[in-house]
Amino acid sequence: MNRRKFLINGTAASITLAASTTILAQVASFSNKKINIGIIGTGARGAGLIPFINEIENLNVYACCDVIPFRLEQGLKRAGNKTKSYTNYKDLLKDKAIDAVIVATPFSTHSQIAIDAVSAGKHVYCEKTMAKGYNGIKKLINKVKTSKVIFQTGHQYHSSRLYTHVVQLIKEGKVGKIAAFECQWNRNHSWRKPVPEPSLERAINWRMYREYSGGLVAELCSHQIDFVNTVLDANPIQVMGTGGIDFWKDGRETYDNIHLTYSYPNGIEAKFSCILSNAKDRYQIKVIGNKGTLILTTTSARFYPEDEKSKKAPVISQDVDGVSGATMQKDEVAYYEPINITHENPSKQALLDFRNSILDNTTPVSNVITGARAAYCVQMGIDAMRNNKIVTWNSEFGV
Repeated sequence: MNRRKFLINGTAASITLAASTTILAQVASFSNKKINIGIIGTGARGAGLIPFINEIENLNVYACCDVIPFRLEQGLKRAGNKTKSYTNYKDLLKDKAIDAVIVATPFSTHSQIAIDAVSAGKHVYCEKTMAKGYNGIKKLINKVKTSKVIFQTGHQYHSSRLYTHVVQLIKEGKVGKIAAFECQWNRNHSWRKPVPEPSLERAINWRMYREYSGGLVAELCSHQIDFVNTVLDANPIQVMGTGGIDFWKDGRETYDNIHLTYSYPNGIEAKFSCILSNAKDRYQIKVIGNKGTLILTTTSARFYPEDEKSKKAPVISQDVDGVSGATMQKDEVAYYEPINITHENPSKQALLDFRNSILDNTTPVSNVITGARAAYCVQMGIDAMRNNKIVTWNSEFGV
């Protein structure tokens, strides 16, 4: 090789090596990027997410914010000594070191805080239900659509790998033609939290007051409504329902029991109920189809097929109904197929998905549109119960 060729080849090799080094450096920088998180609202949910964040590579709790001093102290204690503290979320949003925020404040404040966060250029993980009221939902959708930030709604079961697996099975025909959903989330508890002093009653027990809360349908049913919307990939046509304050006579304004029926296309009915005076079966989603029934909890799933094998399930004892003469079955042991899949805690998985969406610049599966669809359904359910009327889906919702 002559000198000229040597110089040309050597220069080309140097350029190639330099380019490769730059690319490798970018990849390393990307994979090691630290995402500083500001947690707005360090109550039970906000503070409860901190241990998961601490376990996730690339995520760092940089700041905590709460208007209640002992709540803020609780969040800071879990996050660590170096965490910055704020009592006004607007001050937190001015901190340029913060890349993303988690909004875990009372339901009525979600929309405005999230809008302000998007305006500040922060990525947003907004706890469910995404926003309160039709206007609050619409304003947040419009704001996110005009931004480049990542927005994820905190329906953590939407991220659960167990749930995504089950949704896929159902869409592939596991239960056959769906006839109905039966969903419940029952507790035998007042749902109240202790208050250190009377002046903090509404701030701590905000779920009990209509000004701040959507009650059981917003705080519990919304997860299951989001699931049904996802399975059917449709919005409900209408909803009817009832509820009341019938057990816990303690001055609350939101119902202690609710019962809602949403009608979806193709004659599919979805029932949702929550009661606070009996915890039997607690959380459950039942998907009923002509090929079988799939029962889903927060951590497990079972499929009960409608075939000859299931009809031959053993029966422990039989009696004859003296009125109708029909045979009654007692303690029937039904055949079922367990659906086994390894999966993370849904809340941790949701945060992992949020991180990945930020690093990859991709839209989360639980996003502003899926969150809005569930939020609209929640508001429709609230209106149906409070006004004792059938509420129909409005095509102007735009989702």
